[in-house]
Amino acid sequence: MSVEMLDGATIVNFVEDEEAFTLSIRDRFAHLDTNHDGLLSYAEMLKELQSLRVFETHYGIDVKPDPEEIAHVYDSLFVQFDHDSNGAVDLEEFKAETKRMMLAMANGMGFLPVQMLLEEDSFLKKAVEKEYSSTEV
Repeated sequence: MSVEMLDGATIVNFVEDEEAFTLSIRDRFAHLDTNHDGLLSYAEMLKELQSLRVFETHYGIDVKPDPEEIAHVYDSLFVQFDHDSNGAVDLEEFKAETKRMMLAMANGMGFLPVQMLLEEDSFLKKAVEKEYSSTEV
């Protein structure tokens, strides 16, 4: 993890760079697709969501979440990605939903820079790295 400065423009620029964004999406999708069938099952997506531990911490302190509430949230997130409701997420669905979520995040952040703690493999970290590499002379 690292602490980085970013704003909405950093995220928008990353998403609009079709080559960089698509490469990042493909890499992440391949990592998540553990059985290499070209689709993300609920179980494959669930492992990713659980690894984020978003619901298990509250201001850095571990808490015991309500299992039914967590299951409902994970189910809802999976449905967001599964656009054709076939029970699996293909690469295009994954890309489209990730793009939608990142642009919503950028819109919510606005264009004033904020400091964030970012995971090394996260899309936000890749957005920051792309911005740094484009400003280097």
